[in-house]
Formats: sequence, C-alpha cells, structure tokens
Amino acid sequence: MSTPLLEVQKIGKQFPGVIALQDVDFCIEKGEVLALIGENGAGKSTLMKILAGVYTTDTGQILIDGQPVTIKSVRDAQALGVSLIHQELNVADNLDVAANLYLGREPQHLGVIDRAKLYKDAEALLKRAGFDLDPRAPLRSLSIGHQQLVEIAKAISTDARIIIMDEPTSSLSQHETEALFDVIRDLRGRGISIVYISHRLSEVKEVADRVVGLRDGRNAGALTREEISHESMIKLMVGRELSQLFPHSALTPGEVVLEVKNLRTSLYPEHTASFSLRAGEVVGVAGLVGAGRSEMLNALFGVDSTFGGEVRVAGTLVEPNSVGSAIRAGIGLVPEDRKGQGLVVQMSVRHNMSLSALWKNNYMGVLDRVAEKKISDEMIPRMSIKTPNDMQVVQLLSGGNQQKVVIGKWLALQPRVLLLDEPTRGIDVGAKREIYMLMDELAKAGVAILFVSSDLEEVMGMSDRMLVMHEGCIAGELKREELSEEAVMRLATGHVAA
Repeated sequence: MSTPLLEVQKIGKQFPGVIALQDVDFCIEKGEVLALIGENGAGKSTLMKILAGVYTTDTGQILIDGQPVTIKSVRDAQALGVSLIHQELNVADNLDVAANLYLGREPQHLGVIDRAKLYKDAEALLKRAGFDLDPRAPLRSLSIGHQQLVEIAKAISTDARIIIMDEPTSSLSQHETEALFDVIRDLRGRGISIVYISHRLSEVKEVADRVVGLRDGRNAGALTREEISHESMIKLMVGRELSQLFPHSALTPGEVVLEVKNLRTSLYPEHTASFSLRAGEVVGVAGLVGAGRSEMLNALFGVDSTFGGEVRVAGTLVEPNSVGSAIRAGIGLVPEDRKGQGLVVQMSVRHNMSLSALWKNNYMGVLDRVAEKKISDEMIPRMSIKTPNDMQVVQLLSGGNQQKVVIGKWLALQPRVLLLDEPTRGIDVGAKREIYMLMDELAKAGVAILFVSSDLEEVMGMSDRMLVMHEGCIAGELKREELSEEAVMRLATGHVAA
C-alpha cells in the first residue's frame, strides 16, 4: 500500500475537565475526499483544529508523507500544506477578492503593496482554480457560495495539499451546493485531498470516497465507498441503529386551528398564500431558496410586515404585524437563526426558558422568580436538555441543546400552533431524532405544527402533508402518499398543481 498523505497516530487532547480526543487514528490518501462524521461533541472540530495548527496535541504524532511533523501554529500547518476553511467564513468583506486571497501575504515593492501584481496574481490564481470571479469585486457583493470559493482559492494559493471543509454547505443554496461539489471533484482530480465535515449525510454519501466516524472522542469505525449508506453512517455516529429516523404516527387530525387567507408578505407582495392547519397535523413547507418560506412564517408570527390577507387561530382574527397578538392567540415561532433570534446566548437556560412568558409571569413589572424556576424545572427533563443546571449559560450548550431551549420556551405557553423554521439545521443526527420525536409527541397532544426545512428527506419523513412554495405562492399541496422528490421539485420550480 502507498504511504498516506497525512496520518495521525494515537492523538489525544484534553481540556480542563474534558477529554476531547483519546487515541484517535486517522489518515487520508492523496486526491481523496474523506468525510469525518460524528455527533456534536464527538471531537471532529478539535481534531481538525489540531491538524490546522489552532490547537496543539497532548499525545500522539502527526505524519505527512510518512514523516513525523510538528504543528504548533496555523503558519506551520500552511507550510505543510494543510488549510482549514471554517464553517463561519474567515473573510474581510470590506476588502475586494484579491485582497482577501493574499491577506497578510500581499506582494510588495519598496515596502508598499504592489497592487498591479496583486490583481495579476489573483486573476491567474482564480483562472487556475477554475473560478469565474472578478478579483476587484468587493467581497460583500458576493453570495456566501462565492465567498466560500474565495476561501478555497486562498487555500490553493498557499499550495494546500489538504483542505479541511467544516460544514461547508450550511449556508448554501442547492445550486451553490452542487457547484461546490463540482469544485471538490475538480480538486480531487488535481491530487488535492479534502476532509469534509457535515451533518448532512445525503451530501456525505454523494461526495465522499471514504467515511471515518468519531464518537465520544474516540474512533468509531470507517466505511469504504461501497459501504456508505444512511443507516451505516447513523450507526457509526450514535453506536446503535436508528431504523426509524423519522417517527410518524398516523393520526386523525382535529378541527381547523390555523386559517390563512390571501397572505401577502414583504418578499412577494403581489402574490398570495392561502392554507389551513388542523389540530394534530404536522405540515411541512418545501421550496427552493428564495421561495418565501421563512418570510411566510415570520409574517404569521407578526415579525415581518404583511401587505394583506388575514390569519385566524381557532376562528379568532390575529392582529396583523403584532407578535403579541400572535402569542396571545397561541402561536409560537422557532426561528431559523436560533442564536440571533431565538435565544439570548449570554443568559442562562432558566432565563431563556421564561422569555416567552414574561408578559404572564410578572406582577406590576416585577418578574415572578418562582414561576420562572418552575418553567425550567419542568422543561429541562421534558426536553432532555443536557446541562449541568438551569443557570448554565446557553452559549456553552451544544447546538442541539440550544434548539431544545428555544422549543421549550414556547412549550411552556402550551401553544396551539407551533411554527418551526429549519428546526434541525446544524445539529447532529441524535439530536435531530429527539426533535422529530418531540414533534410527533406534540402532534399527538393536538398541537398543529407547520415547519420549513431545506432537507427534503426530513420534510417527506415527518409531514402528514406538504405545502410547496414558489415565489410567495402555495404552488401545490401533496398528501403523504403523494410525496416524492420529483413531485416536490415540479411544484417548487413553478409547475402549479391543477
């Protein structure tokens, strides 16, 4: 067998009170796309940061081309050909493309940046990478997908032999994701190795040559290209089979709880959306990026302004553009951006849990501390939130547990309608399963659930029926037995059902 391009042997890393990695072995061949999977806290990010020079290892050794190397800094890693593209892009959006490509490494003449050479080198680099980007374009004018290409080109400019991509598609549209896969295949063809980290197992299946799993900071196993399947990856990650990833109880829906007539949102004020939701129903909303799904949920909750139409809960008209009216009517919203809109991350679990009930749990402006504590005492075990105590700061929790806090604060109000916008984005498969089970339990209790997801498999797996949006309109409705990717995509692209 040929010598691996990169190999780590018995890597260990410990933080105060936490063993992040223990005796981890890992290797990648030249021109290989290797997917690294595992639940949140499995040690993926720690391992990658060690390879990229962000952390140093406590035990074990790293070999490149069969030779032991020492990586003590990002500069050391880059000199050895290892580059990490973070999930949160490390870009300067106030500069242009060329300046970002060579930031800190600008060509100079007599101590001054040689801009002519900068743009010439950038143009040659982008051409070599096969990216159709203008080196003079301000970075803030580019889409997230194109900004990511700039990061990849920057890695190529440092002669990277191994590029680590951490959740690279988390903010990309389907079209941008497919374009990224083409870039990855092209890089592989040039002999550049890719370490691909993602919770989206369908993407791993499509792009990976091999899969390595981590669980609780240890090796959990590996899969060859022929062995990669959804079930095998789940078993690798969680140590057990999840034969039914999407729990779905066949329920008879109750009375109509939510009625939406001719709703016009700020994104598509000239188009209307009308539909209804029954008690105990789980209705998924699908559509392409930009179809107006999130805008519709925000309009129902009163966060975004509406330009017409009406919303009724149990026959009672909800005041438009009023969050307070929506909450009093029994509507709760779990937003897409949980950290920016669903939580106050510097506050504790207890304080976040009671945010939605502040209007109820106070007397003359003084917060009822007993009622606040009662909410957290009830919701933490109900939601299976993993936290040392209810005064733990929320930003220290995993993504899955943060999402449970957001959902829990609405369950404390016993909502009649729960709106979920991308409820499992950025969380691991085990936490996803728990949220799916919670959705099923809420439906059994009579809560009407309307949820938006870009994961088509998720929408098809959890929905009693599906609404498909196109440019602010409901292009069609599909019953559970009618659900298929082809049927969804026909409606999502504007083929309105008869």
